[in-house]
Amino acid sequence: ELRRDGIDLWPEAKDYLDKAREELDEARKIAAIGLAKAAARGAYFVAFHSAEAFIIERTGKVAKTHVGVRSEFARLAKNEPRLDKSFVAFLAQAYKYKEIGDYGVGGRGPPSASKKPRKPLRRPPVSSTA
Repeated sequence: ELRRDGIDLWPEAKDYLDKAREELDEARKIAAIGLAKAAARGAYFVAFHSAEAFIIERTGKVAKTHVGVRSEFARLAKNEPRLDKSFVAFLAQAYKYKEIGDYGVGGRGPPSASKKPRKPLRRPPVSSTA
């Protein structure tokens, strides 16, 4: 049983921390071979699963979405003096890198990453060779 400061962790929190450790090991291996986007995605999931464990420990509940994890973690972390506040910012920034790695195309991030509205896509003209 995993213990921290003499307190038993919820089994679900332990599972999330175990998953975070697995992700960390994989992200390090991926970074070592130079796959930056994949390593950044892995780093996000290390932070995500760690934050989920923190939320479970404080509330006894599992957040159901990425947004839910980030917002609940931020809410709970502000009242935890032992937790470095930079972790909240890291989780938010790492999510942006994960989103770009997952959905970015053509050197651009996903549409939600842009502040300016995009023009509708148009098909290129079809040339006829008759």
